[in-house]
Amino acid sequence: MGTTLAKALGAHLCLFHVVEPEPSYTAYGFTPDEFPALHAYHEEAKRRAVIKLGELLSTVHKDVPNAVSQIAEGGALSALLDQVKDKHADLVVLGSHGHGAIAALLLGSVAEGMLRKAVVPTLIVPVKKG
Repeated sequence: MGTTLAKALGAHLCLFHVVEPEPSYTAYGFTPDEFPALHAYHEEAKRRAVIKLGELLSTVHKDVPNAVSQIAEGGALSALLDQVKDKHADLVVLGSHGHGAIAALLLGSVAEGMLRKAVVPTLIVPVKKG
């Protein structure tokens, strides 16, 4: 959807992905060295995000050659809002995974948060299942 809009409007496109931060061990008096599995999991999540975003960017370049990608680390909503501000975005196209009401209640919904806090128009696109 974002590619189609960017191509039709001659817009710049930035593919953006947020990796949740590594848990803070200091509050419990520990270091990442004492929990190597969590640290390895976090590093693997970042590595996979870079690969997946690179693959996606290469397919997008066919239609939008000036498209770029960026990965951030932190809370998804705040990182996205910061990115919108930093890039002076005019529109956000956001995929919604639709994890359900319980997940949204417990974890919060980035899509819902964007609708409440965005300072630019935000288009929520459901992610195809299956």
